[in-house]
Amino acid sequence: MSKRPLTVLLANPRGFCAGVERAIEIVERALQKYGAPVYVRHEIVHNRFVVESLESKGAVFVEELDEVPEGVPVIFSAHGVPKDVPADAERRQMFYLDATCPLVSKVHREAERHVRVGHHILLIGHAGHPEVVGTMGQVPADAITLVESAAEAESIAVDDPENLAYITQTTLSVDDTAEIIAVLRRRFPRIHGPKKEDICYATTNRQEAVKAIAQQCDALLVVGAPNSSNSQRLVEVAEREGCKTAVLVQRAEDLDWSQLAGISTLGLTAGASAPEVLVEELLQACRDHFDVSIREVSGVVEDVIFKLPKELSDRAATG
Repeated sequence: MSKRPLTVLLANPRGFCAGVERAIEIVERALQKYGAPVYVRHEIVHNRFVVESLESKGAVFVEELDEVPEGVPVIFSAHGVPKDVPADAERRQMFYLDATCPLVSKVHREAERHVRVGHHILLIGHAGHPEVVGTMGQVPADAITLVESAAEAESIAVDDPENLAYITQTTLSVDDTAEIIAVLRRRFPRIHGPKKEDICYATTNRQEAVKAIAQQCDALLVVGAPNSSNSQRLVEVAEREGCKTAVLVQRAEDLDWSQLAGISTLGLTAGASAPEVLVEELLQACRDHFDVSIREVSGVVEDVIFKLPKELSDRAATG
């Protein structure tokens, strides 16, 4: 019995961003330089495949510093941490490496700068996300307020409308965030924003890549983790663009193939913390069910590279 034909549109860019690549390399180089175990506070990036791969090499993932024994290195995740975490590590004389994405660190510095000049900060983001927890932890609790939606932006009350600033989580929906910012600017015309938007290049590029193919697809799959903000946003973008079936899937084995019944064109992308090997795995699974033809859809070419911490630079690593 012949297989039904399926055209797969591969979105570009997709998968790992520079911040994720840097964070993973920090763990791998630390293991090479210091030996196992190396402890990591929180998932280094939101992807179980990546975490389990690093665990197999000797990384140990914990939620808090009090789970880290004396005398071993500890790494902070790509999402960033509140200021009290490195302060606690220094107080306990722990050796730590900070894998915070430089674009998240940029937002941290913005928050500090706003507080220094007396602005109250409105942080656009999702409550409880590690990045939001880390950003809010850069400044006094009474200096920052979380705004999660346009409805909240419409109703939020502030003491001094003349001294406001907004910053954002780096992995939000570009369109949803623009809507929230528009509300804030209408209500508070003197509000200060970042010189360059906080949503990172990789989040923006992956959302644009989904927009480029969503209307051509009968269904679209996003390879990523349920706790990955940027992956969840890709599903939402596809749905907003009119794709009737947009599904987040961690591994090929997790896919409900009945969701692809009757389709002829499938879109495929991956969140910024999902490795390409999982995309290849899903493509192979598609080949088992369909007669697959693949079309790579051109998009922005990314050439961003972030430096490693000086402790793990080539010179330091060989010294």
